[in-house]
Amino acid sequence: MISTVLLASAQGLSAAGSLPASPMEVSAPTIEYGLLAPLFIIMAAACVSVLVEALAPRDARRGAQLAITAIGLLAALGSTLSSWSGARFQLVAEQAIALDAPSYATWTLLIVFSLAVVALFAERSGSTETAFVASASTVPGSQPEREAVAAHLQHTEVYPLMMFSLLGMMIFASSNELIVMFVALEIFSLPLYLLCAMARRRRLLSQEAALKYFLLGALSSAIFLYGIALLYGVSGSFSLAAVDAAVAGQAGSSRIVLAGMVMVSVGLLFKVGAVPFHNWVPDVYMGAPTPVTAFMSVATKIAGVVGLTRVLYVGLGGLRWDWQVLLAVVAVATIVIGSVVGLVETEMKRLLAYSSISHAGFILVAVAGAFTAQTGMAQGSFGSWSSVMVYLTGYGLATIGMFVIIAMIRRAGGESTELASWAGLGRSHPWLGALVTLFMLSFAGIPLTAGFIGKLMVFTAGWRGGLAWLSLIGILFSLVAAYYYLRVIWVMFFRTPGRAAEEVEVAPLSTGGWIVLIVCALGTLGLGIVPQPLIEMFDNASTFLR
Repeated sequence: MISTVLLASAQGLSAAGSLPASPMEVSAPTIEYGLLAPLFIIMAAACVSVLVEALAPRDARRGAQLAITAIGLLAALGSTLSSWSGARFQLVAEQAIALDAPSYATWTLLIVFSLAVVALFAERSGSTETAFVASASTVPGSQPEREAVAAHLQHTEVYPLMMFSLLGMMIFASSNELIVMFVALEIFSLPLYLLCAMARRRRLLSQEAALKYFLLGALSSAIFLYGIALLYGVSGSFSLAAVDAAVAGQAGSSRIVLAGMVMVSVGLLFKVGAVPFHNWVPDVYMGAPTPVTAFMSVATKIAGVVGLTRVLYVGLGGLRWDWQVLLAVVAVATIVIGSVVGLVETEMKRLLAYSSISHAGFILVAVAGAFTAQTGMAQGSFGSWSSVMVYLTGYGLATIGMFVIIAMIRRAGGESTELASWAGLGRSHPWLGALVTLFMLSFAGIPLTAGFIGKLMVFTAGWRGGLAWLSLIGILFSLVAAYYYLRVIWVMFFRTPGRAAEEVEVAPLSTGGWIVLIVCALGTLGLGIVPQPLIEMFDNASTFLR
C-alpha cells in the first residue's frame, strides 16, 4: 500500500514537472590510471601480500613476501621517476589528488626509505636473530614459536601492513581535498597501530605503546575531522583551492575559520610529533620493533610535514599571519622539550625519540617562515619547501643508519639499547664507532654532514621568512642538543666498559643490511660535501598545483 501511494505521488509530480521523467544520470568519475600507477602498484602488491599470508605455506611466506614487496616498491619507484622526469603534472581523480612536483619528490623519498626498511625487516628475522638464538630459552613464547623464530618464519604480515601504510602516506602527501587527506590519514595510521604491537620481546611494553598510539591517534583524527567540517562549512567544498578562495574572500578571519585552521593543524602536528602532541613518541619508539620504529620515524614525519605544508600553503595561505604565530609557538616548545629532555635520557631509542621531536621543531622553523615565491622568494633561491625536503633527506639517512646499528648491538635474548652497554664499542669495533660518530654528528648539524646542510637551510628559510628570532632559538638549542649526541660518541670511545657492556656483542649483518648501512653513511657524508644537486632538484620541485 505504501509503495503504491509513493509511486502514484512520484508519477503525479513527474507529470507536473516537479521531478524528471527519467532517472538522473550519474557520470562515471575520470581516473587517470597511468598517472596513478605508483599508487595502484603499491596497492596491488599489498593485496597480493595479504593473499600470500592467507594461502601460502608458512615456510614459503618469508621469501615470497620479500620478493613481492621489493618488486612492488621498485616498480612504483620507476613509475614515479618516469612521471616526474616527464613533467606529468596535473590534478587527477576528479581533482582529488595533485600530481605535482612536490608529490613526486615525496613519493620518491617514501619509497626509497621503505626499501631500506624492508631490508631491516628481513634483517630482523635473519642473521641478527640467528647469531643470538643460542638456546630455546633465550626466546620468549611457546616452543613452536621459538622454533619459528629460529627458522625465520614469524611475523611475515609486517610486509602487507607496511605497504598499506605506505599507500596511505603517498595519498596523504598528494591530497588536494581535505576529506581525501583524512581517509589517507586513516589508511596509513591503522596499519601502524598494529605494527607497533608486534614486538617479540617486551610484549606488554609494545602493546601498551600501540594502545597509547591508537588512542591518541584516534583523538587527533577526530580533531582533524572536526576542523575539516568547520572549513567545509565556510567554503562549501573540501578542495584546498576552494578553501583558500573562501578564506581570501573574507574581510577578516572569522572564529570558525580560525578554529578550523587550529584543529586541522593539531591533527597534522600530531603525526609530525610536535609538542604538545608528542607524548606518544618516546613510548612508541621504545615499545615498537626496531624496523617499525625506523619506518615510523622517517616515513611518518615525511608524510606529515608535506601534508602540513600543502594544507597551509595551498589551502590556508590567506591565513598566513595567523598560522605563522601558531607554528612559531609550537616550534619553540618542540625545540626546547626535545633538546632539554633528551639530555637526561640513557636509553638509545628514547634518546632518538627526543631527537626526533627536536628535529620536528627545527623543520617547523622553515615551515613557519613560509618563504616561497608567493612571499618574495627570488628566482634561483631556495625556499621553505626545498629546505624542509633536504632536511628530511639527511634526517632519514642518519636515522635509518642508526636503527640498523641498534639492531646489531645485542645481548642474549634481544637488543641492548642501554647507553651504558655501548661503552667501549668504538674501540673494540672501530668501523662501528666511525659510523655512529658520522650519524651523531649529522644529527648535531656538524659541517660536512647532511645534517649541517639541512639545518643551515631551514634556519636560513626561517630567517628570510621574517622569523629571525625563531631561527636564533633553533641555532641555540641545536647546540644544546649536540651534547647528547656527543655523549654517545664519548661513551663508545672513552668510557670504560662495565658489566652491561661485557655481555654485549655485535651481530653480523646480511648483504641487504650492509647495503643499507653503507648507502646511509655515504649519503650522509656525500650530501654534506656536495649538496647542490639535491638542493637544485628539490628547489625545482617546490611548486604546488592549486
